[in-house]
Amino acid sequence: MNETVQHLMREATRLTQSGRLHEATAAIQRALGSAAPARPNTSAAASPRSAAEVLDGHVFEVGPIASPNASPNASLGTGEFSSGTHTQAGLTRHYKLFVPPGAAGKAVPLVAMLHGCTQNPDDFAAGTAMNERAREQGFAVLYPAQSPEANPSRCWNWFKHNHQQRGSGEPAVLAGMTQAVMKQHGIDARRVYIAGLSAGGAMAAIVAAAYPELFAAVGVHSGLARGAASNLPEALAAMQSGGTRGGLRSAVPTIVFHGDQDRTVHPRNGEQVIAAVRADGAADAQIEQGACGQGRRYTRSAHPASAGSASAEHWLVHGGGHAWSGGQAAGSYTDAKGPDATREMLRFFFAHPKPPVH
Repeated sequence: MNETVQHLMREATRLTQSGRLHEATAAIQRALGSAAPARPNTSAAASPRSAAEVLDGHVFEVGPIASPNASPNASLGTGEFSSGTHTQAGLTRHYKLFVPPGAAGKAVPLVAMLHGCTQNPDDFAAGTAMNERAREQGFAVLYPAQSPEANPSRCWNWFKHNHQQRGSGEPAVLAGMTQAVMKQHGIDARRVYIAGLSAGGAMAAIVAAAYPELFAAVGVHSGLARGAASNLPEALAAMQSGGTRGGLRSAVPTIVFHGDQDRTVHPRNGEQVIAAVRADGAADAQIEQGACGQGRRYTRSAHPASAGSASAEHWLVHGGGHAWSGGQAAGSYTDAKGPDATREMLRFFFAHPKPPVH
């Protein structure tokens, strides 16, 4: 962890102990921003935008948000990438939805993707290349957008107790948004998945565990286990060292990616995500050591399903930091040298549809 991040984390701890929680939250958000890699150089001259403006590398929509039935932003030949909103549990969140070409009249799978702090749906789609894989493999992708009013750094509020349970807060609006998109587009209810990066990964773990009847599997990249923290001091401890709270049990098949050099979210958190899925006495994992063509080595631990436990996979990326493994430079928080987390998560997801209802 660099000196700036360390200083901000210490400051957040001091502010929390003195009861200044709003200032402590701001310090955590500044720390996460300081840990981010440099973003690609983006200029309006290079990519003219009539309905958006570029500020500090982020694209902010300045026109009205389209309804889910609005004209697509992409041609029918490459798929539709449109915008919408959903309101539930007293919260409203925007989203973007990619629908692959030829999906009309078909029950295609759906993958919900929760971005990390300082990101937005367009950035996350570019960095993960999930739309490209969706176009190739024929599934839809939902990108919920965190509101800057809810969190100035656009972090999902995984560490707040009122955003950790079924039926309330951000889990409720994210689950409701997913269900609304499923209904509008005739999604295959047996193949609905959720994944996220960092704060998005932590929220994905919460939402999947809270709504196991909705999500067939979950991917947690550089995130934390559900129940790792319920307040700011616990969040700081978990991010720095894995914390002392164990993750709450989850019955949803889970795949984890985490860099062993992550200085923002300690890699022990990835182990805790897996531990929340595995019951005591579950069968030993199958361990694979390997290297990807891009340069990084990894350790892959595959845990088969057993009595009381869902199947799980843990990818520890050696030399990897706080970034989407195998991601594209067009997005932030990406590491092109690592194994392709997007492809591996999709492989895991589609191997785990929900069983048919009899």
